Amino acid sequence: MAIWGKILGGAAGLLVGGPLGALVGGLAGHAVDKYRETTSGDEEIGQHHVKQVAFTIAVIALGAKMAKADGVVTREEIDVFKRVFRIPPNEEKNVGRVFNMARQDTAGYEEYAAQVARMFHDTPRMMEDLLHGLFAIAMADGVLHPDEDIYLQNVAAIFGFNEAAYARIRSYHAKDGEGDPYQILGVSADISDQDLKKAYRQLIRENHPDKVIADGLPQEFVDVANAKLAKINAAYDQIEKIRSL
Repeated sequence: MAIWGKILGGAAGLLVGGPLGALVGGLAGHAVDKYRETTSGDEEIGQHHVKQVAFTIAVIALGAKMAKADGVVTREEIDVFKRVFRIPPNEEKNVGRVFNMARQDTAGYEEYAAQVARMFHDTPRMMEDLLHGLFAIAMADGVLHPDEDIYLQNVAAIFGFNEAAYARIRSYHAKDGEGDPYQILGVSADISDQDLKKAYRQLIRENHPDKVIADGLPQEFVDVANAKLAKINAAYDQIEKIRSL
C-alpha cells in the first residue's frame, strides 16, 4: 500500500514524534521533503496524513510487541502480519527492519498504546480496528495464549475500552459457532426485537467499509471492516433463528 513508502522513507519520525516517531526516526530520507511538499499549505490534509502515518507505525510497533507477548515470535505470526497488512514484496525487508526494531526496542508497548490513544481519542473505531488486526496476529497459531490475551486487554484498556467492550471485540475472533451472538452485537440477551434491529443497523452503519475509506486507512482495514460486517451479520442471523424472527 502507498502509505508504507511514507513510513519507510523516514518522514514518520519527524512528523509523528513521541515513542512511535522515535522508533523509525533513524530512517529519515528524501521522503521528508516530498511529504512536506504534499501537505504544505493545507494544515487539515497534513494532519490527516500524519494520523495515517501514525496509525501504520502503531500497527508495526504494537504488532511486533504482540508477536512477542507469549515469549516466542513464530513464523506463522510474521506471515499473518504480512498477510493482514499486505506488505509489498519490495518493502518486506524495510518493514522487517522496523518490525525488528520494535521487538527489540526498550520502550514498552504501553508507551506506544498511550500515544495512539492520545492521537485517536476522537476516533475510537480506528483503535478498535487496530485491535482487530492485533487479534489476527495473536490467533495466527489458532490459539489465543493467556499472555497474548493479557497484552490485548491491557492495550484495549489504554485505548479506553472497558472490560465489556474488550469482551465484545474478543468475541469476534472466537471460532465459528463459539462466539456469543449477543456479545458480538454488544447487546444483552433480553433486548427487545425492535431495539435489537436498531442496534444491528447502527453497527452496520458504524462498521461499513466506506467509513474506513473516508478515514483514509489502508486497504487492509477495509478488509477488517468487511470481516467485522460478516461477523455482525452472522450473529444477527443466529439471533433471528433463536427468536424465530
